[in-house]
Amino acid sequence: MQEHSTFSILILSLGNAALVAMGLYPTPGTNTYSKDTETAHLNIEILDTLLKKTKGNLTAAEEEMLSSLLYDLRLKYVEARK
Repeated sequence: MQEHSTFSILILSLGNAALVAMGLYPTPGTNTYSKDTETAHLNIEILDTLLKKTKGNLTAAEEEMLSSLLYDLRLKYVEARK
C-alpha cells in the first residue's frame, strides 16, 4: 500500500469515527445510533493536530482532503451539539 493511500485511510477513519460519535451514522457491529460529542470532538482535534503537524509534508490533494473534511466535521459538530 502506498504511503498517501495509508494517510488517506487514516484521515477518513478518524472522520468516520467522528460522524459515528455525532450520531449521524450507526455504530459498526451494533447498527445502533448514539451520540457522544466528547469523542467526536476528540477525533476532530486529532485531525486538526495532524493538519498542523504535517504542514508542508502533504500533497496538495491530501491537504485539501484533510482541510475539507475538518471544515465539514466542524459544521456537523456544531449541529450535533444542539
